[in-house]
Amino acid sequence: MRFINKREIGNHYEDIAADYLKSKDYKILSRNYGNRYGEIDIIAMSERTLVYCECKYRSTECYGDPLSAVDERKQKKICRTALYHYSRYGYGKNLPCRFDVIGIYSDGTVKHVENAFEFHT
Repeated sequence: MRFINKREIGNHYEDIAADYLKSKDYKILSRNYGNRYGEIDIIAMSERTLVYCECKYRSTECYGDPLSAVDERKQKKICRTALYHYSRYGYGKNLPCRFDVIGIYSDGTVKHVENAFEFHT
């Protein structure tokens, strides 16, 4: 498969992640949600939990594990973006949320880490 740019690559692997979540009965609410604080790849609902999901792909192990690519700096950015989303769309305090990371590997393996990190700013 040939891609023109990084956005096409990202979209392709986010499609794989979204399909994976749908197969696990998640309802996809938004993709590539962005605001002034950043961007979140997938926002989904799993039962009664709002899930903010970051997707990472690595074509080679030279750049490390995709799951470890969501470092503290990226986590903080995701948290700020999620906080704005959560308050902007009127989710009540009684709706829990969590932060997941999906890693997609060059061999097609998908690894999903639920509650991969805690909220922090």
